Amino acid sequence: MTTKANARHHSPAMMRRVMTASFIGTTVEFYDFFLYGTASALVFNNLFFPQFSDLAGTIAAFGAFAAGFIARPIGGLVFGHFGDRVGRKSMLIYSLVGMGVATTAIGFLPTYAQAGLIAPTLLVLCRLIQGFAVGGEWGGAVLMAVEHAPDNRRGLAGSWTQAGAPAGLVLATGAFGLFSLLPPDAFMSWGWRVPFMLSALLVVLGLVIRLKMEESPEFEAVRKSGNQSRMPLVDVVKRHPLNIVLAAGACMAPFVNFYFFAVFILTYATHTLGMDRGPVLIIVAIASAIEVATIPLVASLSDRLGRRRVFLFGAVLFGLYAYPFFWISSAGSDSVLTLGVLSVIGLSLVHPFMYGPMAALFAEMFSPAVRYSGASLGYQIGAILGGGFAPLIMTYLLDTGLGAVNVLPPYLVIVSVLTFIAVFFATQPGRHLAVDAR
Repeated sequence: MTTKANARHHSPAMMRRVMTASFIGTTVEFYDFFLYGTASALVFNNLFFPQFSDLAGTIAAFGAFAAGFIARPIGGLVFGHFGDRVGRKSMLIYSLVGMGVATTAIGFLPTYAQAGLIAPTLLVLCRLIQGFAVGGEWGGAVLMAVEHAPDNRRGLAGSWTQAGAPAGLVLATGAFGLFSLLPPDAFMSWGWRVPFMLSALLVVLGLVIRLKMEESPEFEAVRKSGNQSRMPLVDVVKRHPLNIVLAAGACMAPFVNFYFFAVFILTYATHTLGMDRGPVLIIVAIASAIEVATIPLVASLSDRLGRRRVFLFGAVLFGLYAYPFFWISSAGSDSVLTLGVLSVIGLSLVHPFMYGPMAALFAEMFSPAVRYSGASLGYQIGAILGGGFAPLIMTYLLDTGLGAVNVLPPYLVIVSVLTFIAVFFATQPGRHLAVDAR
């Protein structure tokens, strides 16, 4: 679709409405998703996996956390199929409801002390439903925003969906931080449950906003032309096999970056640096809040400079930051202030250079008839490799006793190199289908 064609279908006011709806809906979804990650680092190890040691229990909790990522590609496939067949809007409604039901249910689960093995089993089941729902969320929200925007504003439009991730993290860590102020016994008995229960109210808000969106003009054009794919998954694998692989590879460093500073840092700070969980939650919330603003700013650069330059710069920056982060954080005299500054740099400044342009880049890599399936599949496979297993791998490396500065930076550097290679080839001339990668 050209900019002129887009203008015929929707006014700037409609584009703003869709961007706002995508941002708020995605914020609600990721509030639910990250709430689990925060609880995995601070609560679930004791309540659902108490038969292990403290750190081993954390590893088990992060294993359950990773289970949600395993379900994400399945959700991406199912929602992508129907998103390319039926439409983007309806799939976003279903994903939001599914996420809300699973998250609210976690707030009512019995603990291991109350129900034995049934408790962690139900916890993992809820996590799988969460993963399935969020697997369909990202692709639909991104495409609704990008396909409503003119070509020269697609990076900015898609970035508001991306900004929903740190916004959801702000809400999740803020909610946990607030209730963690309760006396320890009260927090561990009932306080941790309330943020999960509040998900029901946020889902209602998200639904009200999403029901007011109009369908993507590019999908409507495909539907009217009669060129809808009967089997989008089969067709996208036939048409764009390399792009799926490259999209997954492009996700590695952004996801590891994000989950390091959003989830694993809680374990690193409490176990290695000896900090209390309260200040660390505040650090994560502040860094995430700043990133809500920096993601659109960096994404707008990709509209002017090109996705290639911005994304590759971010991958290099993350790789270069790995060793200095651990050198400085382990030697800082004021550990809270030092970790706060380092986290803001890593999450609020480094991460946006990769995550900001990602939405528009992925949309441009696949043709409209199979775009939901292609973008979702590449993104969710990358989410498993770079996100789902990242906290688990880093916690395992930390448990080796060799020292964080010796075992963790090489892992971060490796994923940075993999992402650089993937983006380098993904943005070669001719790989894009909508605009030039520059």
